[in-house]
Amino acid sequence: MAAADEDTGLPVSLATAWGFRARPSKGPKPGLSLDRIVAAAVGAAAAEGIGAVSMGRVAKELAVSPMSLYRYVGAKDELYVLMQEAVTPAPPEPMPEGAGWRAGLTRWARAQRAFFHENLWLLRIPVSGPPASPKSVAWMEYGLETLDGTGLDEGTKLGVIMLVSGYVRNEATLMSDLDAAYTARGHAPDEVLRRYQRTLAALTDPERHPAVTRVLESDALDQADEPDADFEFGLGVVLDGVAALIARRG
Repeated sequence: MAAADEDTGLPVSLATAWGFRARPSKGPKPGLSLDRIVAAAVGAAAAEGIGAVSMGRVAKELAVSPMSLYRYVGAKDELYVLMQEAVTPAPPEPMPEGAGWRAGLTRWARAQRAFFHENLWLLRIPVSGPPASPKSVAWMEYGLETLDGTGLDEGTKLGVIMLVSGYVRNEATLMSDLDAAYTARGHAPDEVLRRYQRTLAALTDPERHPAVTRVLESDALDQADEPDADFEFGLGVVLDGVAALIARRG
């Protein structure tokens, strides 16, 4: 269980992120600071993945003892929150007035996907609760504001932005995993798809797998789609569903 700040009752990570908790001005080693600790942790995650982040690894990067870090950050889960805050940008600029909810959520989703792809290690941090850090709340605010005027109640608006952000996170994770697999095997996406096509053809037959056979006989597996095309297709389908929901309830 995460430690709580004595003054606010919040988890220490959130109290620190929101600026409610005083940060030591001087560390046991000259120049040590919370910002340097977070930057070192982000550097390790960017280079080797989130699994490389530990108090020992960060201390080694900063040439200090692991115990010296605990004046600034109490546990690894607290460090994760501060790392996410450090790399998460502000939400995009609001759409012009009258642009509509769909354009706003599209911009919101694309911007989330962009910073996930720039920081793929973020996708490996376990989701431990709803948005509560400053920047995550700012992103939630943006998403909710785009749905003003749709006629949806507040609980449904929350459900919609959770649905869209969940799609973005899942797509970014899937694309990251596939790209890592392609790179490890030394194969281009088109080559992987052709091998998959041959494998399916060898394992299936028209009588037991008529739907798969129709796919194989079409051009659906002839060439890999561009990653952006797959994302835009899926986002469009999700937003079509939101539009139908608004039409029913708005």
